[in-house]
Amino acid sequence: MADPGFEILEHTADAGIVVHAATLDDLFARSALGMYAVMTDTACVGDRTSREVRIEAADAEHLLVAWLLELLFLTEAEHLLFSRFDVRIEGNALRGTAHGEPLDAERHEVGAIIKGVTRHLLDVRQEPDGSWRATVLFDV
Repeated sequence: MADPGFEILEHTADAGIVVHAATLDDLFARSALGMYAVMTDTACVGDRTSREVRIEAADAEHLLVAWLLELLFLTEAEHLLFSRFDVRIEGNALRGTAHGEPLDAERHEVGAIIKGVTRHLLDVRQEPDGSWRATVLFDV
């Protein structure tokens, strides 16, 4: 299996991820994939539907939280799971597309239910080599 670009963090009361990527766009896409990997086996999530997301925020950290919260809203409101993400960030604005399918209890085993994205330990930074890194904790 190819490196997904994230690792799941073990944390006492929450779940989390540390994400690495060459670009900020890819960091946000991998962060979303990591969030869904906490909830389910994303390899079992098909690519039957998509949802467009457009958001703005004050900085990269707030933009990442807004992006992930919007995806969680779509999951909660429309009972969708996502497994592929196209993201374009320009300044403080994000345009993204989340690809996935409706939740099917027979095919999708749901593990942790993510209730929210916390700001505890939240970090988005560009590394000295130009790559990007993010740490995100989720309220489960």
